[in-house]
Amino acid sequence: YVTVQMVDEVQVEYYDSNTRRIITKQDWVDQANEDKVPDYLERETESIKGRQQLAKGNMGTLKK
Repeated sequence: YVTVQMVDEVQVEYYDSNTRRIITKQDWVDQANEDKVPDYLERETESIKGRQQLAKGNMGTLKK
């Protein structure tokens, strides 16, 4: 499971189910998160993990 966040056609974040964490791709994203929402990456990672499980369940349903 992979998610990619884009802003103006530039990749800013990447999540992969193998690493189970968000990797920021732009320095300004790290700075904006630290300044405004210090725990953003932790909260968003947990949210993505939930969406990953939902997608997994939906795929199981579709396979039936």
